Amino acid sequence: MSVEIKLSRSNRIYRPNEPLEGTIVTKSPSSFSHSAIRLTVNGSVTLQIRGGSAGVIESVYGVLKPISIVYVSSLFYHPPWNKSVEVKSSGRIGSGITEIPFSVILKNPGDGNLESFYETFHGADISIQYLVTVEILRGYLHKSLSATVEFIIETETANLPDQAISPEMVLFYITQDTQRHPLLPELKSGGFRVTGKICTQCSLSDPISGELTVEASAVPILSIDIHLLRVESTLLGERIITETSLIQTTQAILIADGDVCRQMTLPIYGIVPRLLTCPTIYAGPFSIEFKVSIVITFASELSKLHPKSDPRTPRQWLAMESVPLELVRMKALFLPTGSSSVGPRWLSLDKTSKGRV
Repeated sequence: MSVEIKLSRSNRIYRPNEPLEGTIVTKSPSSFSHSAIRLTVNGSVTLQIRGGSAGVIESVYGVLKPISIVYVSSLFYHPPWNKSVEVKSSGRIGSGITEIPFSVILKNPGDGNLESFYETFHGADISIQYLVTVEILRGYLHKSLSATVEFIIETETANLPDQAISPEMVLFYITQDTQRHPLLPELKSGGFRVTGKICTQCSLSDPISGELTVEASAVPILSIDIHLLRVESTLLGERIITETSLIQTTQAILIADGDVCRQMTLPIYGIVPRLLTCPTIYAGPFSIEFKVSIVITFASELSKLHPKSDPRTPRQWLAMESVPLELVRMKALFLPTGSSSVGPRWLSLDKTSKGRV
């Protein structure tokens, strides 16, 4: 005897004020009675305080109280907005496979304030998750049957800009003088210079793009990688706890493997992972921002001894720069070839963006 939920959309993506539809499927060798079939939709923001920038006292708090987002109502009748609706009253379910359709409307408790309907996000300290649970109540003498499935929320299409935006590009340069950590003596004396441009604002459906040129380097280059970082900030009392973590820990965006020709332009192209990113959020109790880190690894004996070092940690054989990245969601529109509404501009890489709440 089992129960499962099958949503109407295979990608499980829904938008605010859209009906969440599907079927409740039961499998049983014999018929059984029930007191009610209840459907519960839960959307919440979970905030967690870890070590790192948090102090000992702050770490004791652990997980803060979740922030509720979603309330639902049935399409067939409209009781007060709640997290649960009754799909079917008491009755009996026959043997074999039985499918019971359901349809509920997602509702934000903020009375139409769709800004509080945040997109699905799974981070290190902040998680925005939407779950739908079915429960078949069978009375006191029998264990209830239940099943849960996650669905994904994206921004409502009507609230998205009608016109697509060109990725906002910034110019950057990396030399021995821009590094704030100790470098290898041969790097400090011989020097190096890497220039290029990279986008700091792009759509979630578009790749991270740009270009990079190694103008000079006294030491051979081992690799050039692009790392996508998330900056999660949580308001705890009068303090803002900020943690920066890698989004793709298993695979970075590899730009070059081995020493590269000088004065050759290398393209930057990386796909943004869906569930691990979301539009940049500045909310009251929390904020979610992103950064792009350019990491250059130089060939040396030390780099051979530490092939899997954390790219966020400065090393003598590494040169790195980070730029803020604003992620937005746009409608599926295409720009004419060669169009560009925003040209490159210079950015001071000494002033990276910080999480604001």
